[in-house]
Amino acid sequence: MKFLVTGAAGFIGFHTSKYLLNRGDAVIGIDNLNDYYDPALKKARLSLLKNSDKFTFHRIDIVDKNSVDNIFKSESPEYIIHLAAQAGVRYSLQNPYAYIDSNITGFMNILEACRNNPIRHLVFASSSSVYGANTHMPFDADDDCNHPVSIYGATKKSNELMAHAYSHLYDIPVSGLRFFTVYGPWGRPDMALFIFTKKIINNERIDIFNNGEHKRDFTFIDDIVEGIVRVADNIAKSNPNWDSTNPEPATSTAPYRLYNIGNNSPVGLIRFIELIEMNLEKKSIKNFLPLQPGDVPETYANVNKLMDDIGYSPSTSIETGIEIFINWYKDYYKV
Repeated sequence: MKFLVTGAAGFIGFHTSKYLLNRGDAVIGIDNLNDYYDPALKKARLSLLKNSDKFTFHRIDIVDKNSVDNIFKSESPEYIIHLAAQAGVRYSLQNPYAYIDSNITGFMNILEACRNNPIRHLVFASSSSVYGANTHMPFDADDDCNHPVSIYGATKKSNELMAHAYSHLYDIPVSGLRFFTVYGPWGRPDMALFIFTKKIINNERIDIFNNGEHKRDFTFIDDIVEGIVRVADNIAKSNPNWDSTNPEPATSTAPYRLYNIGNNSPVGLIRFIELIEMNLEKKSIKNFLPLQPGDVPETYANVNKLMDDIGYSPSTSIETGIEIFINWYKDYYKV
């Protein structure tokens, strides 16, 4: 099969591309290699992907409609895994227009390209951030998501609505995946695990928001990728039992569906830090701070729909996942 993976040099895009290449699929990767975080890490990921003769890379920005259209026409991908986005809740408070450009305009260009080319399935990245002010736990894919508390979360909710409109209008099979705090080797340097590890090694103080009362449904990258690929292989279909008088948000009369991908096991932030300390054999210097604007105290994924439809739920424990990350970090950065 032939996949187009957007954001192929990113954390999730790299691992997804590697998985597909290892099972024998052809992968067209696109990425703009921006400097939101160290481009050298993105290039290092790409260098590994380029070892496969089934991998083709194009450096383009999805905001550029002509470039996106040309890739679809020249490469004729069958499956689209759309992972390119401007990520990060806190950065969305500093530079909101970056999120409108990449997450709204860029996604629109992907949808239009899917409309104008014979693709089999579009899978796109949403986020647990869509749940916003909702505190009903665990988060269910059919829960209310109409009260975002960050521009990032609002753009991801917008993506879900845009995708449904295109699925309904043009009969495009579409699946959206709400990721829950993804972590693992080759991760993003702006994420807590990366930041804490680096600062503890360097004897620097770590900022602990919400006074350490955060809980997150940390989900290991291998589990995320397994879910992405299984969903991609299981092409979205319409729900024949969908009731317009009592509509389910996660399915439709269109070939459209939404899933949570989380570990279904939230972990307290203090426990998270303790595991990092244990693997580094070093204590942290802690700086406790209040909850930050746009942030939420807790995330917790109900993954029953994922289990029912594709027979899969993430299973890597936080203890195992952090150990794997720390070993990678030490090896990559030679510390």
